[in-house]
Amino acid sequence: MKEIEILVEVYDDISKIKNLLKKYKYVGLKRTIDEYYYDPKRKELKPDKNNQLSHCLRVRSKNDEYSITYKDDVFKNGKWLYSNEYETRIESKEVLKEILDKLGLKKLIEIDNEKEIYKTDKYEIALENVKDLGLFMEVEYCTSDDVDVDKIKNEIQLFIDSLNIKVSKELNMGKPEMYLRKHNIKID
Repeated sequence: MKEIEILVEVYDDISKIKNLLKKYKYVGLKRTIDEYYYDPKRKELKPDKNNQLSHCLRVRSKNDEYSITYKDDVFKNGKWLYSNEYETRIESKEVLKEILDKLGLKKLIEIDNEKEIYKTDKYEIALENVKDLGLFMEVEYCTSDDVDVDKIKNEIQLFIDSLNIKVSKELNMGKPEMYLRKHNIKID
């Protein structure tokens, strides 16, 4: 699955944003805990010297459901374009963590996130309150088709602009990279 998204930091009041988003289908509030793992022996599965992750392994807890995801990011001229995601449900988070430990993988960070999800006919909009990081909005388009990523990203940006919400420019990094940088976490 190709995940094309734009992540921005939100500067407006959360109640104003919710009022603006209420015209879209409200999916609900979800608490998500993402645990990211790295491999001390594999360069591509740990942050680089700038705390950039080009590949990552994530264990997600959402409500009482668990999944594991391997993501590889695609960049163009040093700018993130999209991620290829390979995700599957898991029955037991504890057993999976034991397997990861036996494989020598180490827990890198944990992202605790409350998401309010809205849907349009094209996009999923997530208003995200991330513990120890801030308030963000992610607008995502998912496809398995071969599409013009730059065109889709431009359309997403136009959509965000049309919402008239005070936001940052596209962050061009994920929450794991922001968390690593903000908390000055380094892996050798």
